[in-house]
Amino acid sequence: MPANGTDDMETAETARLAALARYDVLDSPAEASFDRITGLVRAVFGVSMAAVSLIDRDRQWFKSHPGLDVRETPRTIAFCDHTIRAGRPFVVPDARADARFSDNPLVVGAQQIGSYAGVPLTSRDGFHVGTLCALDRAPRSYTKAELDILASFAEIIVDELELRHIARYDHLTGALTRRVFLVEATRAIARRDRHGRTAALILFDIDYFKAVNDAAGHAAGDAVLRAVSVCCAGLLRTDDVLGRVGGEEFAILLHEIGGEGALATAERVRGAIADIVLPDGLRVTASFGIAALGPAIATVETWFAAADAAMFAAKRAGRDSCRLARDLGAAGPARSADGTA
Repeated sequence: MPANGTDDMETAETARLAALARYDVLDSPAEASFDRITGLVRAVFGVSMAAVSLIDRDRQWFKSHPGLDVRETPRTIAFCDHTIRAGRPFVVPDARADARFSDNPLVVGAQQIGSYAGVPLTSRDGFHVGTLCALDRAPRSYTKAELDILASFAEIIVDELELRHIARYDHLTGALTRRVFLVEATRAIARRDRHGRTAALILFDIDYFKAVNDAAGHAAGDAVLRAVSVCCAGLLRTDDVLGRVGGEEFAILLHEIGGEGALATAERVRGAIADIVLPDGLRVTASFGIAALGPAIATVETWFAAADAAMFAAKRAGRDSCRLARDLGAAGPARSADGTA
């Protein structure tokens, strides 16, 4: 039986949300590349506000929003939702005189939006994931030439999203790059602060990796890195995150887990890495440091420092072992998998 119109719309929306998810931009920190574009929009059009707006299932979230005092809104009140549904430039010259928006909280509330112009941000596979918009507190209209300029800026935003996606993964191992992993860790801290969600960070370093490169060559070293990444990916849960954060150093972000659970996961990964047999019988081990996201961790730097201190404790203990930071400070003491100091 063919799908009805409602089913078609739901299927299209599911595909649109998947396209948005591929960019992995929601709830990410501010970035200068996006702020430069919204700054140009304000300067070129002489408006008091501009935004890069991403439309999630039930909310509008702003990647950049100079002049606006909100980071997100319900989707139901978003001007930009009208833009993505239209799939073309959408203009509201006088919001207070437009029956669709005259009682909108963004118009009658603190933001005092008086006029709006938005163009879709269209992914390379054709889905409207959000908008670039110009807003002002006074009524104003826009010429076709001005909307064409806004559309050109929107193309630059999409190019930036595409570049972020390409740069997300390490080309050798397929793990997240250091930059992207740090963003994920920042999000975990924000979820802890807002919703009390738990998380843990594992750092591990391949033991004597320089000796592998020196003895067997860089091709063998690359094979080790790939094998370790594949091994880790096979052991982690769907929501867990693996990153390559240094030459032979990896990081794992575990959600909804405490220190003891993360220590158990690290032990499983440690054992699996030690069991890897590469061509010519090459084998490696790794040393692990684990830090739970407790109340003393306020920044990504502090979190990494705690895990790093625990990792070096594992190395001092003879390598091929795991240490859990007892103290969540940057250089707190660590304990081993069996609980000893």
